[in-house]
Amino acid sequence: MSITKMDLKKLAGQAGQYLTRAVQYTEEKLGNAERTEFDGHYETLVKQSDAAKLWTEKLVAGAQSVVIPNPGNRVEDLLFEKLEKRRPNRLSNMEHLGLDMVQAGNEFGQGTAYGAALLKVGGAEQRVGLAERDFVGSAVTDFMEPLQKFLDTEIKTIARERRLLDNKRLDLDAAKGRLRKARNLDSQQAAEADLRICQAEFDRQTEITKLLLEGVRSTQNTHLKHLQAFVAAQAAYHQTAHLAMMELKTELDRKLCSNP
Repeated sequence: MSITKMDLKKLAGQAGQYLTRAVQYTEEKLGNAERTEFDGHYETLVKQSDAAKLWTEKLVAGAQSVVIPNPGNRVEDLLFEKLEKRRPNRLSNMEHLGLDMVQAGNEFGQGTAYGAALLKVGGAEQRVGLAERDFVGSAVTDFMEPLQKFLDTEIKTIARERRLLDNKRLDLDAAKGRLRKARNLDSQQAAEADLRICQAEFDRQTEITKLLLEGVRSTQNTHLKHLQAFVAAQAAYHQTAHLAMMELKTELDRKLCSNP
């Protein structure tokens, strides 16, 4: 693959730009160069965006540890997502317990009090375990995945545009420095032209970044709906579990009373 003169010129230009930015950044850190400060509105938007990123990450991680407490299962789910396959619909621990109870009940015999009770309890545990699995699926689909998508799309896009804005700001301040150092009319005119271009690019990138940052606040309404879905799924699970256990307890108490 041949490299044309145009390619070499482009590469040289990019290398020169990176060097100029590095020099400007270093000079600013050393206190030897002035820097353009972002306006207060932009800084406020940045703080709000950073807070949204931080707390959304914490919410996703916290929900994940509650919904999928087994770290091995979390890793397995992540691998399935990377391979663009559906996450495994594995049995819950409660369902496994219910199955063991049913098998034990069959082994001891339905005709025995203990065997019959194990069958009853095992069936109830399986129903509760299934409800738990439904809750996990809803929590992942309706709460965790949308919030993670927000982190993977909007937040990553904002981070990229903020880095680009920082680079445009370095270019602008470097251009201001060249204008201050210009010693003759030709170099001054060239520096002024360069400064106008850098200022326009900086202003344009500032507006683009601000628009993206302002969009973060509007996502809270969407996230509120996801939170409501999470609560509804959790409430449905606990209601199912409560009813199943109360019915089971009533039935077992009645059997114990009739078979002292």
